[in-house]
Amino acid sequence: MKRILLPVVGTVVSAGLLAAGLAGTAQAAPDWATDPMAVNNAAAVSVVDFWTASNNAALKSATAYYHDSTPPSWKSGGGYSPDGKPGSVLPIGEEKAAPAIVKNINLPKTIGKVFWVDAGGRPKWASATSVQSKYRNLVVTAAHNVYDTSGVGDPRVLDRWVFVPGYYQGKAPWGIYVGKTAWTHYDFDVYEDYDRDYAFVTVYNGVLANGEKKVTRSEYGKFTGPKWTKGGDYFIGLSRDAGRLGDNVGGQGFTWNQRTGQGVYVFGYPQAPHPDGDKPYTGVTPKWVYGKTTGKVYVSPAEKVEEHMGLKAALTPGADGGPWLVRYSNAKRLGYVNGVTSLFGDQDKNGRYDLITSAYFDGETADIYRKASNVWSGKIVGPNGELYR
Repeated sequence: MKRILLPVVGTVVSAGLLAAGLAGTAQAAPDWATDPMAVNNAAAVSVVDFWTASNNAALKSATAYYHDSTPPSWKSGGGYSPDGKPGSVLPIGEEKAAPAIVKNINLPKTIGKVFWVDAGGRPKWASATSVQSKYRNLVVTAAHNVYDTSGVGDPRVLDRWVFVPGYYQGKAPWGIYVGKTAWTHYDFDVYEDYDRDYAFVTVYNGVLANGEKKVTRSEYGKFTGPKWTKGGDYFIGLSRDAGRLGDNVGGQGFTWNQRTGQGVYVFGYPQAPHPDGDKPYTGVTPKWVYGKTTGKVYVSPAEKVEEHMGLKAALTPGADGGPWLVRYSNAKRLGYVNGVTSLFGDQDKNGRYDLITSAYFDGETADIYRKASNVWSGKIVGPNGELYR
């Protein structure tokens, strides 16, 4: 369990400041941090308007986010270890049955893409999954897909953040889910420490685009939701409540303090080329790999990584944030999230990605998950299809 300490600046401390600092009971920084996203219905509706306008034009124009086009320089060192007993939370609808071993893998319904707008105003996407929670409204992904790490200082949450399960070429078959609150580890929120590169996001009920309606110019001027023009004609967008995320696509289980060396299925939407320029993936459809997590610990000083676990895999960026699932049942399409893809590596330096890594999920991760999984979010579409504002 790593701890980042603040450096001591200077050598002289005011006696008054020192006394004030010692007056109360000393308290360690919390393990968790939480940040608001779309804080109310009006903000959430504005996000929906952005992504659904002109027949989901912004979703279609989004491009994959590449955290870093240059693979990190990996080496062995450091160490991770469980900080308590192993634990698990069952997936939505999962029964305690041993999964059958099959060659053909059914992709989980829970996976999809997260979309946001970067600091330059460009729509971006990466991978994520729905996960079990009390209100069936929780998404897990890499923290760098939730927090903007491009600036100076503490990272802020990304703008206009949504999750779209089963996304395919501009289609949102189960709706668009707007992020309400983000939860991550204190060390990522403050220090951008990639040993804690995971985040949980509570989402509002989904919104389904329900077609469009041609209106008069006066109606168009009064309407406040998604609207656009075509050849001089005026159109407005219609919406309906899609319900809760977990009710629609299910939710993976969650597990922590697990031993390495277990078999794991990793899902995601790889899109980037390999460092040598070869581009085997399109990012349009999800892909999967299977392997055993290594006992070797991966270290990358640039990202403050000292204790990542790794998996040999040729996935490329775009897949980051995708779930690592242990005990995956092909029949039920459910397993237990034991990590999320964080970084990529080229171990043999041949210009091809051959490694993906994840933060190790320990008891602190579980505490953050528990906090996020018990928070209600609500809906943003009324009974008559009106968007709450």
